[in-house]
Amino acid sequence: AALRRVGLSGRDGAGLDPCAAIQTMIELAPGETREVIFLLGQAESIEQARAINVRFRSTPEVNEAFERVLGFWDQTLGTIEIKTPDTSMDTLVNRWLLYQALACRVRGRSAFYQSSGAFGFRDQLQDVMALVYSQPQVAREQILRAASRQFKEGDVLHWWHEPSGRGVRTRFSDDLLWLPYVTSFYVNATGDYSVLEEPVPFIESEELKPDQVESYLQPTISADSATVIEHCARAIDRSLGLGKHGLPLMGSGDWNDGMNRVGAGGKGESVWVGWFLSTVLTGFAPLCKRYQMKERATRYGRHVDKLKKGLEQAWDGDWYRRAYFDDGTPLGSAQNDECRIDSIAQAWAVISGVADSYRAGRAMASVDEYLVQRGEGLIILFTPPFDKTNLDPGYVKGYVPGVRENGGQYTHGALWTVIAFAMLGDGDRAGELFALLNPINHASTRAGLHKYKVEPYVAMADVYAVPPHTGRGGWTWYTGSAGWMYRAVLEYILGFKLAGDRLRIDPCIPRGWREFEIVYRHRNTTYRIKVENPHSLCRGIAEVKLDGVEQSNHFVPLSDDGLTHEVRVTMGEQIKIDKESPLNKHETAQP
Repeated sequence: AALRRVGLSGRDGAGLDPCAAIQTMIELAPGETREVIFLLGQAESIEQARAINVRFRSTPEVNEAFERVLGFWDQTLGTIEIKTPDTSMDTLVNRWLLYQALACRVRGRSAFYQSSGAFGFRDQLQDVMALVYSQPQVAREQILRAASRQFKEGDVLHWWHEPSGRGVRTRFSDDLLWLPYVTSFYVNATGDYSVLEEPVPFIESEELKPDQVESYLQPTISADSATVIEHCARAIDRSLGLGKHGLPLMGSGDWNDGMNRVGAGGKGESVWVGWFLSTVLTGFAPLCKRYQMKERATRYGRHVDKLKKGLEQAWDGDWYRRAYFDDGTPLGSAQNDECRIDSIAQAWAVISGVADSYRAGRAMASVDEYLVQRGEGLIILFTPPFDKTNLDPGYVKGYVPGVRENGGQYTHGALWTVIAFAMLGDGDRAGELFALLNPINHASTRAGLHKYKVEPYVAMADVYAVPPHTGRGGWTWYTGSAGWMYRAVLEYILGFKLAGDRLRIDPCIPRGWREFEIVYRHRNTTYRIKVENPHSLCRGIAEVKLDGVEQSNHFVPLSDDGLTHEVRVTMGEQIKIDKESPLNKHETAQP
C-alpha cells in the first residue's frame, strides 16, 4: 500500500492486518540519489524523544550509531568461534544461536508465534546460561531480576510484564528451582561470587487459596529483602516436600507446562523434578558451605539421598517413569497406553549424575530405540502421544497427537537427550543426534526445505511428528532451545568448560573427527585452542599444553595480558563403551 498509494489511509479496525508504517514523499531527478533516515525508538519522555530525533537527523550520526551496533554484535558473537568437521554446526554456533538467544529471547521476548513481551521466570534464566562467556553481565542482571520476582514464601511469578511487574503466581514445581540452578552455574563459570551477596527485596501478594492453582495479580515490593544466596536457598526449601513415592510434588505442572493436571490435586509427583532437584541440591550445597550455611548443606545432602531412593523406585524395567498422578497412577510407564516413555526423565537421570549408572545407560538406550526417528530426522518428546486415554494429564492432551509437547519433537527437551549421550561418553550418538536437530540440515535440500517450511538459520521450538506434516517446523525464534543448542555443542560435545580463571577442554566428539579448533577471546586476550584426535576416540584427554608447556592437571590458566596464546589438546585414554552396554543391546516390550 505504501508503494502504490500517494498517501497511507491511516485506518485501523477489526479484521485488518495491524501494521505500523511511515511514508515520505521525495522527488528524484534523473540520476539523483538521496538518503532517507527512518528512526524507530523509545524514550522516557517526549523531551528525550525530541532530543534523540534531533541527534539522528544527521547521516554521519546515523552511520556512526549503526557501526556501534555492528561492533557490539561482532564483539559478542565473536567471543568464541569454532571450526569443526561439521560446517553446518559451525555456521549455527558461531553467529546465529547466540544472536537468537540474546536479541529475541532476552531482549525482544517476542516473535511471530508468541508476542507477549513477558519475562518467564525459568525461560530467560535458562537463556542467559549461554551468555556467560560473551555477556556475563546480562546473565548477572537476569539472576537479580528473577530474584526480585520471588515471594517471601519462596515461590515465584511464573511470568510477568515490565514495568508494572504484574504476573501470574502458580504452583509450578520447577520454576523457582531454576534460580539456584542458574546462579550456581553462573558463579562456577565466571568466578563472580559477589552476586550471591547482592541484596534483593522480595515481593508480596495474597497467597493462593487451597483450591487455586494460579492467580494473575499485581504484587507489591516487600520491606523484607535478602541476599541472592538466601533467595536461592528459600526456593530450595520451598521444594523439599515429598509425596508418597518419595518424589517432589508436581503441583500445577513442571517443565512440560501442558502436564498441568497430573498433580493439580496436591498429591501428584514428578520424577523429572526429582532428577532436577537432585542436580540443584548437589550444585548448591558447596555454595552453602562457603557461606557458612552448613546446616542447610547437610540437610540438602540428606535430601538427595532420600530422592535417590524414590527415583530408583520409579524404575519401570527399561526406563524411568515420568510422574505419578494424584491418585498414584504412573505416567511414562509400560503399563500406560499413551505416553509410555518420556525423554526428559531419562536424559536427566544422566545429567543429574545420581541415577544407577547401568539403569541410566539402559534408559537412554530406550530413548534411542523409541524416541529417535532417524528416517524423519526427529527426536520426539514421548510416545505414544495422548489421544484417547481416560487419563487427564492437562492441556497437553488438547494438542493434535504428534504436535508440540504432545509427542512431537520439542527441541528444548531433545537437546537434553544430546547432552545425556555426550555425558555417557557416546560422542558418535551425540554428534549424530545434534545433526538431526540442526535446522540447517532440515533445509539442506529442496525437498527438505519444502517439508520443513521455516527458517533454517535459527533454532526451532518444535517439529511436527504426525502425517502428513511430519518434519514440518513449528514456531521458531522465540524458543529456549537456542541457548541449550549452543551449550550442547560448546560445553558437552566440544567440552569447553569455564571455571573462573581456568579453562578445561574435555570433549565428547564423533570418533571420525580427527581435530577441531576453538578461538576464545578472554577479555583482551585470545586463546587459540586446537584439539587433536589421533586415535579416533570419542572421549578422553592425554595431554594439554599451553604455549608448549604441559599442564599437569589439564586445566588452562587464563590471564588477561593482551597476547595470543596457543593451547594444544591431545585426546587419549579412551573411555570405552562396553559392547554389552544397554546402549548397544536392548530388549523390551514395544510401546
